[in-house]
Amino acid sequence: MVRIQRRKLLASCLCVTATVFLLVTLQVVVELGKFEGKMFKNSNLKDGHAQMEEEPIHLHPFLKREGLTLNRKKTLAADSYPIMLWWSPLTGETGRLGQCGADTCFFTINRTYLHHHRTKAFLFYGTDFNIDSLPLPRKAHHDWALFHEESPKNNYKLFHQPVITLFNYTATFSRHSHLPLTTQYLEGTEVLKSLRYLVPLQSKNYLRKRLAPLVYVQSDCDPPSDRDSYVRELMTYIEVDSYGECLRNKALPQQLNGPASMDAGDFYRILAQYKFILAFENAVCDDYITEKFWRPLKLGVVPVYYGSPSIADWLPSNRSAILVSEFSHPRELASYIRQLDHDDRLYQAYIEWKLKGEISNQRLLTALRERKWGVQDIKQDNYIDAFECMVCTKVWDNIRLQEKGLPLKRWKADITHLSCPEPTEFAFSPLAPRRSSLREMWIPSFQQSKKEAQALR
Repeated sequence: MVRIQRRKLLASCLCVTATVFLLVTLQVVVELGKFEGKMFKNSNLKDGHAQMEEEPIHLHPFLKREGLTLNRKKTLAADSYPIMLWWSPLTGETGRLGQCGADTCFFTINRTYLHHHRTKAFLFYGTDFNIDSLPLPRKAHHDWALFHEESPKNNYKLFHQPVITLFNYTATFSRHSHLPLTTQYLEGTEVLKSLRYLVPLQSKNYLRKRLAPLVYVQSDCDPPSDRDSYVRELMTYIEVDSYGECLRNKALPQQLNGPASMDAGDFYRILAQYKFILAFENAVCDDYITEKFWRPLKLGVVPVYYGSPSIADWLPSNRSAILVSEFSHPRELASYIRQLDHDDRLYQAYIEWKLKGEISNQRLLTALRERKWGVQDIKQDNYIDAFECMVCTKVWDNIRLQEKGLPLKRWKADITHLSCPEPTEFAFSPLAPRRSSLREMWIPSFQQSKKEAQALR
């Protein structure tokens, strides 16, 4: 009996203790809620930025994006901040507040905001730009912004004056763009100076017993640059190992077949064994420079480059690449490469900058230092974030000017923001095999896009 009474007493004590603990916990939660409410009210944006007290919406920098999942929050944001409407569904975000320094904008792909009174800018992704689907009629207070980092062959309409001048702001591969993406495939100077994959010249000379002096890796065959025609002709004068789908005469290991392996260490090590890499772009446009150029420089291989006519402005040093444009015929290029292949002193001159870790091109150094985005760097915004913030900031600049009764600043793109000539064919001799892709597709496509651009205006 005594034991039963003790157990009842113990149970009663435990119940009382649990009740007290729950009451104290509830009071703490209530007080924390009041404190957070006060903190939010005191932290509302000022200086012309709308204040919101009904429901807190936490603003995150782009590197810590969080979608707004509640319709009420989206509505509040859209009614309080300038709306940046992605007309191309590039980001896939139906509604998000983005903070760009002191400025905040609402970004969305939801086209129901087309006629919203706070919609200030339309953002277009170049590859998806379609003249049959545009936010027309265009209102005077609507800015248009173009983001186009991909190959010119994806949408030739953008490269004609009537279309490119439709845009107020641009982010393209051209140095003349409002947000230049010329170095979009280059992480920084350290990867250029790195000796991680460098194969000593003595080893490369030994490997020449089983490897050609030149290597070519392309699987996008017969593009507008007509690069395969040039390489095909070059192969008649010098040995070339070709691993891709285009002109293939050598096979990669099975595990390296496929686009995903192009950045694999094992693939890099295969390429690094060669003395020269044929780095041919798929299109010939000023400042259109891809990984085809930067990759051999990272690996300590001399690029034999064909593509951007302005490539000399972006070389790490004056003697770091062989430019196809300086040779009148593939036969002459082959002769020069053979000369370098047989003379270690001449060849070494092309990689001396890397061995010393010296990049002398101030334009390249400045571009990398001043760009507002990073490549594969989680500590920096990526270039899409930077593009969005550029537009958001410029829209807010004009809002502030308007509030002060001052004239608005107008921005406008010009033809230098995307400069590509009509594709042309290589014609080395009447007996050379002729590829029809340029005549049947790329040249007519360019000509048709010019007509469409004029019709749009």
